[in-house]
Amino acid sequence: MTHRINTAVLIVGAGPVGLACAIDLAQRGIDCVLIERSDGVVRLSKMGVVSVRSMEFCRRWGIADRVRACGFPEDWPLNQVFCTSLAGHRLATIEYPSMRDEPIPPESPERRQRCPQLWFDPLLAQVVGEHAEHVTVRHHCELEAIEQDDHRVRAHARDLVTGEAVEIEARYAIGCDGAGSRVRRALGIAFAGDVLSYSTGIYFRSPGLVHRHPMGPAERYMMIGPEGTWGNLTVVDGDGYWRLTVTGPRDRVEADDFDAVSWLRRCLGDDSIAFEIDAVMPWRRSRLVAERFRLGRVFIAGDAAHITAPNGGYGMNTGLADAVDLGWKLAAVLEGWGGEALLASYEAERQPVAWRAVNAAAANFGAVSPKLDFSQVLETGPAGDACRASLGAAYDRDTRSLWETLGIALGYRYEDSPIIVPDGSVAPADDPIRYLPSARPGHRAPHAWLSDGRSTLDLYGRGFVLLALGPRAAGLLAAAEGRRMVAAAAERGVPLSVCHLPDASFEHLHEAPLVLVRPDGHVAWRADRPSSEPLERLDRVRGAR
Repeated sequence: MTHRINTAVLIVGAGPVGLACAIDLAQRGIDCVLIERSDGVVRLSKMGVVSVRSMEFCRRWGIADRVRACGFPEDWPLNQVFCTSLAGHRLATIEYPSMRDEPIPPESPERRQRCPQLWFDPLLAQVVGEHAEHVTVRHHCELEAIEQDDHRVRAHARDLVTGEAVEIEARYAIGCDGAGSRVRRALGIAFAGDVLSYSTGIYFRSPGLVHRHPMGPAERYMMIGPEGTWGNLTVVDGDGYWRLTVTGPRDRVEADDFDAVSWLRRCLGDDSIAFEIDAVMPWRRSRLVAERFRLGRVFIAGDAAHITAPNGGYGMNTGLADAVDLGWKLAAVLEGWGGEALLASYEAERQPVAWRAVNAAAANFGAVSPKLDFSQVLETGPAGDACRASLGAAYDRDTRSLWETLGIALGYRYEDSPIIVPDGSVAPADDPIRYLPSARPGHRAPHAWLSDGRSTLDLYGRGFVLLALGPRAAGLLAAAEGRRMVAAAAERGVPLSVCHLPDASFEHLHEAPLVLVRPDGHVAWRADRPSSEPLERLDRVRGAR
């Protein structure tokens, strides 16, 4: 017997990106079914930091406070330590404040948050459960095949507990099922890119470890030996749970006789420290992007679409931005006001951003694996001291883009999107560390505080928002052409609200008195005066031309 389900959107994979897709769609009133082959329990914490931009998404979803209250110690310094072992030589320490002491950056209403995947995924799953009127979740449900025609997607799955066949018919489907995505493979989509290195993650518990060595608490300890950087020790929960990542040639880290205990002993540098290994997991550090992000009515997102080296923490955060970009577009088409070009713009917008992220992460990996002379790093005496001082200075100078990521988080832009109206302005520099706010079309609309304590970012999320900025903007909207802009949205059924911010500082920040912001918070159009062809402009940004 086959169990049949009908829905608007099928989501395959209940990791953070699949859960984010479900939340974003549900909050837009779109029904979806989320299937996951596992039981949904997170056992290995691959991700640790929720970026500033991802926290802005959480703010929009109404859960930022819950992420901040995840349980990671607020007073834990997020330093980066370079050492030969926890009991060995210190080469350098780059100091960063704890969550308690890290200021909110002026460019955002949010700051990044240390929240391991052990906690972040269950939090998202809880939020999905709070939208049960729109989201049906089926665990132990494995996709077996997927097919489509011009009108629908049909997925064939199986309940792994009962053996029952499950057939799901949907208008659209999203593959969020990870690096080995069955959805991507079913669509015949290949990856482009390369493997950077081979690694094995050793997850272990050692209560009180932070008090058993002289390096002090830190977010990460980079392990240095005569062969160079051979691994890193990363805090998971700020208690007793840690992850040691060993990196090197394939024959070393994927060897049948890989000795996790020996590597841990080398990292700790003190045989008296007790530990218990939870898991040992080989993986490949890659720079891969799918050649397509969509085929017909089926899309891919997150690791199914791009695989990013963990250096910089861009992977999951890039995937959440996929979910946000795709969520409003699917909702718009399903509600009838979005055009076909809106769905085509997903790949046009997100694929270049994915390449930006994977290339930046690859560059970061190169910075922590410099081609320098490490031969004397373990020696005592002047020669060893000089070697360590030289290496420490190089690490301090060249690795800050791994930890200072505001440019990557907020500076991505949709340069050549078919649904963006360019204004001919010059793009600001794309720096992975520093972010220059810009309301140039395609960019994230900049943050500014409103008089009522909200951020301008709090204005966005549902439909389009037409910002009328500065003292002359109200007059521009009151003129005939301004009134036609608002009337055009009503004629096309596009949800549009108008927000007048009369202070001149808002016009200065956005460099225009009229700015049209999309539901995902990116600028679609800006100008000094209303468009003389409002229907044409609106049709472009809603993907109908």
